[in-house]
Amino acid sequence: MQIVTQTDIKEYPLVSRGKVRDIYAIDASTLLIVTTDRMSAFDVIMNEPIPYKGVVLNQITIFWMEKFKDIIANHLLATDVRDFPADLAPYADQLEGRSVLVKKAKPLPIECIVRGYITGSGWKDYQQSGKVCGYELPAHLMESQQLPKPLFTPSTKAELGEHDQNITMDKARELAGEDLVKKVENVVLSIYEQASAYARERDIIIADTKFEFGLQGKELLLIDEVLTPDSSRFWPVQGYEPGKGQPSFDKQFLRDWLAGTGWAKTPPPPTLPKEVIARTQDKYFEAFRLLTGRKLDL
Repeated sequence: MQIVTQTDIKEYPLVSRGKVRDIYAIDASTLLIVTTDRMSAFDVIMNEPIPYKGVVLNQITIFWMEKFKDIIANHLLATDVRDFPADLAPYADQLEGRSVLVKKAKPLPIECIVRGYITGSGWKDYQQSGKVCGYELPAHLMESQQLPKPLFTPSTKAELGEHDQNITMDKARELAGEDLVKKVENVVLSIYEQASAYARERDIIIADTKFEFGLQGKELLLIDEVLTPDSSRFWPVQGYEPGKGQPSFDKQFLRDWLAGTGWAKTPPPPTLPKEVIARTQDKYFEAFRLLTGRKLDL
């Protein structure tokens, strides 16, 4: 298994190269998604990878998609490189553990975020207005405090290098349609409730998380990544205390280190020291171990 920062699969057309994922068209209805070890923070891709981070993200997503397939269908077709087209065999060492074949779906025009705790951009919005995405919240909430109930707080889907913007439910309905937004809301709140209870038994608080959905015809599918350290805020249960920011299993450690350098959050990013890379990797690996009960087989 290799450290992979970028792929170059000549047999199939490259559909997109995002902050982390390389996507290829296998045929008109099938995509290959490769989760690389590229690391982004503040919507800027770092110069150095976090070794095997892509394997962690891919394997956690597969774990959750399998766990919640009775709630919502997902786009997975194959997760083992041995089941991929023969043309991909020369790339098996690059693709192993970090790639999936999926059904091609049309992504919804919104990001589907669930917040169980007040933190991040939600905390900033609350401090300014007492609201998050149009929801009126109780007065005197502390940073990182658990909300009275989890909230579905959609956002725009930004282009590469841009920032997602929180929107109201009315705006989400305008963008995606009332019936679809209602269905998505029910699905994400159900998944979040079950995932939160599962994770808390394993010493992880899921403070918030982002889901993505797509349509294949009229069928709604769960796509992209699910409840990973990149799409979520994972906090350790041990030591959790409202009223301040929390240590985390996700890339918040890297964000905090970058913020401390005085970097302006625009390209080029600063060079990541070996100890920062190693500690960030440790956090991803630990999240994987706690959630799945397994160690990565590298």
